[in-house]
Amino acid sequence: MAKVILQDINKSFPQRGGKSKGDVVKVLHHIDLDIKDGEFMVLVGPSGCGKSTLLRMIAGLETATSGHILVGEKNVTQLPPKQRDIAMVFQNYALYPHLNVYDNIAFGLRRMTQGVKEANKSALPGELEKGLTGLTRAFPKQFRYHSSTETTINQKVEQVAQLLQLESLLNRLPKDLSGGQKQRVALGRAIARNPQVFLMDEPMSNLDAALRAETRSQIVQLQQKLGITTIYVTHDQIEAMTMGERIAVMNQGKIQQVASPLELYHNPANCFVAGFIGTPSMNFLPVKIEHPLQISHRKFSFIIPPTWKSYLKEYNKKIAIFGIRPEHITLGTSSTENLQVQVNLVENLGNEIYLFTKTLDETPSQIIVRLSGEKSVKVGEKIWLSFNQEKIHFFDSDTEQSLLKK
Repeated sequence: MAKVILQDINKSFPQRGGKSKGDVVKVLHHIDLDIKDGEFMVLVGPSGCGKSTLLRMIAGLETATSGHILVGEKNVTQLPPKQRDIAMVFQNYALYPHLNVYDNIAFGLRRMTQGVKEANKSALPGELEKGLTGLTRAFPKQFRYHSSTETTINQKVEQVAQLLQLESLLNRLPKDLSGGQKQRVALGRAIARNPQVFLMDEPMSNLDAALRAETRSQIVQLQQKLGITTIYVTHDQIEAMTMGERIAVMNQGKIQQVASPLELYHNPANCFVAGFIGTPSMNFLPVKIEHPLQISHRKFSFIIPPTWKSYLKEYNKKIAIFGIRPEHITLGTSSTENLQVQVNLVENLGNEIYLFTKTLDETPSQIIVRLSGEKSVKVGEKIWLSFNQEKIHFFDSDTEQSLLKK
């Protein structure tokens, strides 16, 4: 197990159709990230934000334009993948279709020149021993020839199969497996190598919703049991929130914020993080700070909690971005403190409903509300919304940075 340190990582690609050889597209900008030994770190962000590129650079499948990558105390920036002691699980499983589950798990172990030690040297010449092992591999177990190395590999494969509940599938080919089973085999192949670091690139994207939820918990429990440093890439913020000890939120090749799931939810660093984390996403409205404890919008105004006074004192008579999550809005009554909206769409999920509404002014803004499923609201209805003033957020209208992070 080892910590992973990324120091000022930058990545550029040659620009297609560029006018000169020097034209490049920068995809990663000054990435600094410390991942603790044994930590489950999630990289999350929209498609194209650079998270998979960053993961491939850690694995050695892409080279860094500049910066350093350390695994443990070792600088691996210029090392080939096989010398980094890292195992990677891909979105598409990457199983060998002609090999059964046993041989898929054992493949990496057989390729390794280190990590598998022979307890006793065989008297047979190496090539003959290797040939006998290969020729008898398809035989029933009791008739196979096992070198001391193959015996060690067999023990490791059986341990991994038991850990992942794959014992009954060892003789099956990948074509005979479900998506979830294929993913467990891919995990097993990575685990068998006993690497210092696991890298997982959207491993559940091909699974259906029910299987994804089940596999999520299995991966988390497995990582906790093994204690191996894990870096997990996903575009799904629900996966990120439920799996990661810490989450690095990325956008446009930059890390926006690194924090625990609850810290990201309660104290987002900027509008992007606030809108990306949470389902449905946070609502934003422009408001004017009348004085440190009062805000006003075209359709409402109210006194805010005193805790905001020190953060807003520089914004008197200025415009700021007001943020409120859908679950922190309730149905209210006609009041200058509340906001009247019209319901455009109702999504009924059974235990809760989502209301997609718009404000009643010349330039309508969408407000999403999350209510208990017991509430009854109809499309076209005009309703009043009340904000939980203990759960509000404010962001700078120019930088979009949280005013709490100044």
